[in-house]
Amino acid sequence: MMKMGTTVDQNDAEHLVEANAYDDHLPPLVRALKASAERKIIAFHFPGHKRGQAAPSPLAELIGTKPFLHDVTELPDLDKFYSPKGHLLEAKRLAAELFGAEETWFLVGGTSCGVQAAIMATCSPGDTIILVRNAHISATTGVILSGAVPKYIVPQYNSEWDIAAGITPFQVKSTIRESKASSRKVGAVFVTSPTYNGICSNLNEISKVCHSQGIPLIVDEAHGAHFKFHPEMPKTALDQGADISIQSTHKVLCSFSQTSMLHISGENIDRERLHKCLHALQSTSPSWLFLASLDAARHQLSTDCTAFNDVVNLANVAKILIRKIPGISVLDLSAFPGFSSMDPLRVTIGVWQLGLSGFQANEILDNDLGIIPELVSTNSVTLAFSQGTTGEHVQRLVSGLKHLSEKFSAVNCGNAITGKARPYDVPVMSLNPREAFFASKTRIKFKDCSGEVCGESLCPYPPGIPVLVPGEVITEKALDYLQQIKSHGGYIVGAADPQLDYIVVCKTSH
Repeated sequence: MMKMGTTVDQNDAEHLVEANAYDDHLPPLVRALKASAERKIIAFHFPGHKRGQAAPSPLAELIGTKPFLHDVTELPDLDKFYSPKGHLLEAKRLAAELFGAEETWFLVGGTSCGVQAAIMATCSPGDTIILVRNAHISATTGVILSGAVPKYIVPQYNSEWDIAAGITPFQVKSTIRESKASSRKVGAVFVTSPTYNGICSNLNEISKVCHSQGIPLIVDEAHGAHFKFHPEMPKTALDQGADISIQSTHKVLCSFSQTSMLHISGENIDRERLHKCLHALQSTSPSWLFLASLDAARHQLSTDCTAFNDVVNLANVAKILIRKIPGISVLDLSAFPGFSSMDPLRVTIGVWQLGLSGFQANEILDNDLGIIPELVSTNSVTLAFSQGTTGEHVQRLVSGLKHLSEKFSAVNCGNAITGKARPYDVPVMSLNPREAFFASKTRIKFKDCSGEVCGESLCPYPPGIPVLVPGEVITEKALDYLQQIKSHGGYIVGAADPQLDYIVVCKTSH
């Protein structure tokens, strides 16, 4: 350690030069966190663990104390989350440049927060929002917060797979025409692309339809943050004309869980209003460790143009090998005529020919073989490939599926859910979601609530797509579908009673 008045010898000087040169190449927020941690300060600021000095011992034993050292929020030497002027501003500028946006927001409340803010920024109470029926539950929450009235487009649906795809430009055009005929202002069109299973809508043509009518296009691109970074990927929402794209940087890219980015392009968005909505919905004490992970994920991609080469090859090889296994199917675009783009890193495996439901297949893969899919559905499981996927992972996966194939056969039929009710029919809406959310409610036995007005979101999770939304009339088909999901091992979120013995309904239903 140097003393006051001493000179730096040549070795120390060279070390300092090398350290400074290294720091200069770090992402802005990582560099700022590193410099902050190296200061010899006395922490009279939050959080209470004081940079790990009082870290809870069970967690510290698991992950060490270093994460706590960097778990800080808005310190003077970092930046201000809502009015950045230094490191965060630079990090956002670099992210916008990489992802092709005019402006990028870092989100610490996940893509859900961005979806809600985007809807609130474009739709006022009473406006129509046109949205796909298989939108994530966060879109329903955004509709409730904004007071908008949803007009749904039913996506193409494959009953064999029990999977919904996207929507077409023709559907969007027709729905806009219907909405304008009712003299209700259309605040926005909201599309989910890609879907959880990787199916992409033709956003290029949909954006043209929207913009010809002066309507902004919001795209929930939670599962497509990686599309920019390999030629076999579909085009990004921004590259196809979307006005707002919200991406889960933590899903296939490598930031921490619950971190996302919201990208803005064009002149159709009131940015001041959007900023205010983001201010209202996000934490006033964001974790700079989370923000730095977004910056680091951006940096990782900007410094490696081949980042996805290996995993795209692995996914392609995996699909070839899996298709050779008897009784196992791999989802492709042949299941959805009219759609021409699909995420190569999302692999959905059908198991109904083995007489298994997706829930049963998942239980065997997880408990017996240590293979954990990303999404479990009625007749399939979905695997998410990413930069962290290895050849050994693929070998174990293929071996595990061969084990399933050898152990089960269609002789065991009756387990797979076939001939089920279509889950995404156009609903009958008795109240708009906001009215239903604030309406007086009561509980009614599950078996007795057909025809009542739903007072809660009933949503199999994942994928987080509601079967019933507040304000919709409950149908026998919806109840049958929910019951089948539950009986085969799925679970329902949004329900006051996850066991579905009863459902919360609006008292105004009669």
